[in-house]
Amino acid sequence: MPTYNKLIRNKIPQIIKSNGKTPTTRILHEDEYIKEICKKTEEEITEYIEAKQNPINSKNYPTY
Repeated sequence: MPTYNKLIRNKIPQIIKSNGKTPTTRILHEDEYIKEICKKTEEEITEYIEAKQNPINSKNYPTY
């Protein structure tokens, strides 16, 4: 199973289990959680900016 080292959404481990696989998860300490939230926010902002620059390639982001 691939390693992602990312925050996960609710129920993702249950979905993985329902597919017959065993997920490995852990609960982050507060400082680790804040660091990961910042990384995720940066990732989402980057994707948004790229989508605005290339609207033909992305239909998931509205243009304002």
